Amino acid sequence: MLTNDQLIKELTVDPTKGFIERLSVTLREQHFNIDQLIDLTFHADAQVGFRAAWLLDTTILASPEQYVNNLEYFVKRMGQVTNASCKRHYTRIMMHLTAPDAPEPIKAKMSSIDMEIVVEQCFDWIIDPKVKVAVKVFAADTLFNLCSRYDWIKEELASQVQFMMRDGGAAIQSRGKKLLAAIKIQK
Repeated sequence: MLTNDQLIKELTVDPTKGFIERLSVTLREQHFNIDQLIDLTFHADAQVGFRAAWLLDTTILASPEQYVNNLEYFVKRMGQVTNASCKRHYTRIMMHLTAPDAPEPIKAKMSSIDMEIVVEQCFDWIIDPKVKVAVKVFAADTLFNLCSRYDWIKEELASQVQFMMRDGGAAIQSRGKKLLAAIKIQK
């Protein structure tokens, strides 16, 4: 069985092609405590934290139902993410977990969790000019996915998307137009 210390060691060595995928398979097969991996995304070494977030992303999205009982802890910790490289993975995971096509056990669990931490964090990241485009896009998609749960999000999200589009590049323009159209349809 892979220990937490062994996993940290794996995450500190120079990666080879496919190492995250191989580690992810090992974690899933050994039923590694995913809460420990979530904690590793906050490692003092930013590179270890980033690789842990990448591994978390790959592992959870490969088998989300396996981690349904860890989702509440994941949501809680999302509100504490400060590592810029980890933000992308947290928002990407959250975008998939809140998606309309998420597996039924995930939808049921997510509906029982207070998502205000996620909403607040996503809006903060959308507004922050230092946050990378991919994080903003995943955060906006996550917020859109939560519109049916928190109806007030629609107006605020539309305003923030329009603001981002004013100075945004091609990726923001493209995704912004799609989101605004989807928000309009949902009203």
